[in-house]
Amino acid sequence: MRPTGKMHIGHYLGALKNWLQLQKEYDCIFGIVDWHALTTSFEHTEDIERNIIDMAVDWFSVGIDPEVCIPMIQSLVPEHAELHLLLSMVTPLGWLERNPVLKQQLQDMGLKEAVGYGHLGYPVLMAADIIIYQGVKVPVGEDQVPHIEIAREMVRRFHFLYQQEVFKEPQPLLTETPRILGIDGRKMSKSLNNAIGLSDTKEELRTKVLSMFTDPEKVRKRDPGHPERCNVFSFHNIVGNPRVEQIEEDCRTGDLGCVDCKKELLGYMVDYLEEITPFRERYQGKDQLVKNILVEGSRKAQTLARETMQKVREAMHIAYQIPR
Repeated sequence: MRPTGKMHIGHYLGALKNWLQLQKEYDCIFGIVDWHALTTSFEHTEDIERNIIDMAVDWFSVGIDPEVCIPMIQSLVPEHAELHLLLSMVTPLGWLERNPVLKQQLQDMGLKEAVGYGHLGYPVLMAADIIIYQGVKVPVGEDQVPHIEIAREMVRRFHFLYQQEVFKEPQPLLTETPRILGIDGRKMSKSLNNAIGLSDTKEELRTKVLSMFTDPEKVRKRDPGHPERCNVFSFHNIVGNPRVEQIEEDCRTGDLGCVDCKKELLGYMVDYLEEITPFRERYQGKDQLVKNILVEGSRKAQTLARETMQKVREAMHIAYQIPR
């Protein structure tokens, strides 16, 4: 996950909630991929370290357990960069230029071509991130499947060229990624300043919930509403309000106004965030503890990465023994 800073509810429902289950079933490595952040944000690096800490705090707060999984920082394991370099030598340029995810990114960013070489080649680095640990299952949303397929193609090409099976072919582990809207009705995003953060205070929640967009056709309190068009109603479902059916009925009949609906949501939202971040006090404000955990996880990851890289060098006949 790119270190974008503090996590929001969309991150929890789209990724972290699934990770909590995966760490019970698999030997998991969860990476904070800071090099990937540079593909589009290379001019603004001053916040990366802070973002890494904030992201890790939210991971651990929801229950990502460093005792049962390996949380690590990509740049602390330089073997990622070495494998990325070697894979880039054998990856046809056309594979990267045809990448549909890149094309969509460029469209979203209003660009005609990649920002730089690193941006064009980030699927190579992503493949290295996965196969260096012999990753078999990779939790991704539907939109990331093309990246996994590119990684699989790289593995096959490497094995064909060097006649040794060094890597395992990764398989996408598709996860349901619900579309969570922000308080303004657009896709929830930190950059759009419309997200409900996992670490938001009660006062921050109050401000955000009471400013949420509602059904545009429900102008007056007694006007009949359309819950299916209302973002506030969708959050009543998300936070598990047991009165959601009654709220739907009262909205449709005009017996429930939007302000009262938001006030009720606020109470459940506060409880919901406390419920899904049960370990926050253990990590909040304890930067050195969090750094130590990430450094230790990165050391464990590097041990695994070194084993793979030795096999890669041997397969490519560059495992030189230099006398000392």
